[in-house]
Amino acid sequence: MTETPTPLPAASLAGKTALVTGSSRGIGADTARYLAQAGADVVINYRNKAPRAEKLAAELRELGVDVLVVGADLTDAASVQAMFAEVERAFGRLDILVLNASGGMESGMAEDYALQLNRDAQVRVLETALPLLGEGGRVVFVTSHQAHFIRTTPTMPEYEPVALSKRAGEDALRERIPALAERGVEFVVVSGDMIEGTITATLLERANPGAIAARREGAGKLYNVSEFAAEVARAALDPVPDDNTRLVGDTSSFAGE
Repeated sequence: MTETPTPLPAASLAGKTALVTGSSRGIGADTARYLAQAGADVVINYRNKAPRAEKLAAELRELGVDVLVVGADLTDAASVQAMFAEVERAFGRLDILVLNASGGMESGMAEDYALQLNRDAQVRVLETALPLLGEGGRVVFVTSHQAHFIRTTPTMPEYEPVALSKRAGEDALRERIPALAERGVEFVVVSGDMIEGTITATLLERANPGAIAARREGAGKLYNVSEFAAEVARAALDPVPDDNTRLVGDTSSFAGE
């Protein structure tokens, strides 16, 4: 992680428990790190990077917080159920749920994998977490401008199926805002421009050489992983915008919804 000032006040999340999906590396790992630095106990979720997850957990425990590491395939209902059973045994509740894990550009996956992960799995994780989320809880969904604005602004052809599936996931989650509000749980979408250093950006660059440089020139600046993770972490504590959307980075080239 490159040096980024701790985005949340010390002890501002003391006594809270946060779960970040896909948090063994990248944006998820840095988000978990920032939440722990603010005093939250953290659940690190991974799919197949157990050593990385355990290494991060050891680092975070040095901060004096409790850390649970749980492997789970979010596209598998039984796996998700087992994950939250472990969370309940360890902490008894959940205060912050960060829906960070996403994908769809991986090779060798089923044709509908992007929808399975970016829409169906997001809803499944939220619904399975609901019994543990109570008054004062916060759900944060992480997405990209390329997905958030996909209805009004075309994206690169290589990314379009992923963008459409992530927007479908966002829409499905937004439909649950009234039900969440009845439980006293707030919901916020964090949408960012292309993030340098992410797997998705690397895959896009491989499929479309020059894509990152072109977007950087158009935006003036692209956030790196730790900078964007800081914004995701802030979304777990900052007041929720009226439209439940926190936009990070340049949006001038994206048409409004």
